[in-house]
Amino acid sequence: MALVPFDDRDGWIWFDGEMVPWRDAKLHVLTHGLHYASGVFEGERAYEGNIFKLREHTDRLIGSGKILGFDIPYSADEIDAACNAVLEKNGFTNAYVRPIAWRGSEMLAVSAQQTKIHLAIAAWAWPNLFGDNRMKGVRLGMAQWRRPAPDTAPTASKAAGLYMIGTLSKHQAEAEGFDDAMMLDYKGDVAEATGANAFFVFNGEVHTPKPVCFLDGITRRTVMKLAKARQMTVVERTIKVEELKDATEVFLAGTAAEVTPVRQIGEHHYTPGQITETLIGDYEALVRMSPEEVARRAA
Repeated sequence: MALVPFDDRDGWIWFDGEMVPWRDAKLHVLTHGLHYASGVFEGERAYEGNIFKLREHTDRLIGSGKILGFDIPYSADEIDAACNAVLEKNGFTNAYVRPIAWRGSEMLAVSAQQTKIHLAIAAWAWPNLFGDNRMKGVRLGMAQWRRPAPDTAPTASKAAGLYMIGTLSKHQAEAEGFDDAMMLDYKGDVAEATGANAFFVFNGEVHTPKPVCFLDGITRRTVMKLAKARQMTVVERTIKVEELKDATEVFLAGTAAEVTPVRQIGEHHYTPGQITETLIGDYEALVRMSPEEVARRAA
């Protein structure tokens, strides 16, 4: 299937406060964000016209910018409104939404205190990250790259630079015939996939690694609440790589991946089971509720 380049599409992008034609949303090649990865972003999904947990995503975007040392020059209300406006302008009800903020081109050196902070928001049709066949379970290789220690990188932010090792790991996994890769943390313990958090079922309990050096995903927290609402035991803890053989079910959770079963990690094989299927159903029902109902259920 021929690729449709992201710089050559019909549509509209919200860019620094204005709605501009898709192909006109450009920046200069000497932009700090491109050279030094001084950018933060969000991944959001709209279902039936409502962006799921929009304010949580917006708050995290603003917080990620602060971790990188800059303030996004728009309020949370303004960013929320812009996300909804992009969805409406492009005529989408079910879509992926991508806000991104970055340092501009006023300075091009490690020190860039006087750069302008830009914000753009785009939306496009994008089904589940792993496609229609994901329900049979995806296959993960083992990544060579590890998630960095929290004192070596801004791991609590959704920063663009942190995804480079994810790209390297996913490319390697795909070259080896896998769908994605399982990444370990700087200590050699289980962390996450390249762009989604991981869950494991041990003895009927749902276990997930503590996010000490990777993003505590909004979908991750949502799935944990859904599991607890089902009276499932949920455990956040360090998971050793040698424990992978003992899991009976494994699944991923993230905005792009939604809730996706895993049938293989390296040499270990799994069968998607009742716990995974239940949480997939609960998540798919929740994201299609109105924002008011979602808020009531979260209270």
